[in-house]
Amino acid sequence: MKAIGGILAAVIIGAIVMMFAGHMNSVPTLDESAKASWAQVQNQYQRRADLVPNLVATVKGYASHEKEVLVGVTEARAKVGQMNITPAVLNDPKAFAAFEKAQGELSSALSRLMMVSERYPELKADKNFMALQSQLEGTENRISVARRDYIDTVKEYNLELRTVPGRWVAAILYPDATVKETFSAEPQSQKAPTVSF
Repeated sequence: MKAIGGILAAVIIGAIVMMFAGHMNSVPTLDESAKASWAQVQNQYQRRADLVPNLVATVKGYASHEKEVLVGVTEARAKVGQMNITPAVLNDPKAFAAFEKAQGELSSALSRLMMVSERYPELKADKNFMALQSQLEGTENRISVARRDYIDTVKEYNLELRTVPGRWVAAILYPDATVKETFSAEPQSQKAPTVSF
């Protein structure tokens, strides 16, 4: 009887050890994946920010009296450029929300700039403007993909921290590991646009 109890205890302990061993490196691996995905998001946002001065300069040549829109884009880009983005932002809901807000303001300002271009047929025909507009559209698509990839990697990381046995492994081996923030839709994007003719 003692032998059966000993074997049963050994099997249970072995199963627990194997379960922990299988998840031992999951937290740092998933954390690094989330950081790499975040770096891609930042890379695409930087690409967009780098396009803005050229776009503004091109539009300014054709639509210099659209000063309010041009200033708005320039100020939104400056605000984004002033933000100090560190890996700690991923774990700080307020800092993440501020970053998201600044990027949203730049997106909004760029949308207004594109609407201004509709009023100037000669601007829309300008090769530089067309190339910049195409690059900006491509960058917006890349931002969307990078954000989606980041959301997916953060989901895996957060699931590891919140489910068993990853939760136990994190509590024992990585007590400083915390759930990361992810993107959310702006409240105004939830409303359907009003179309009137």
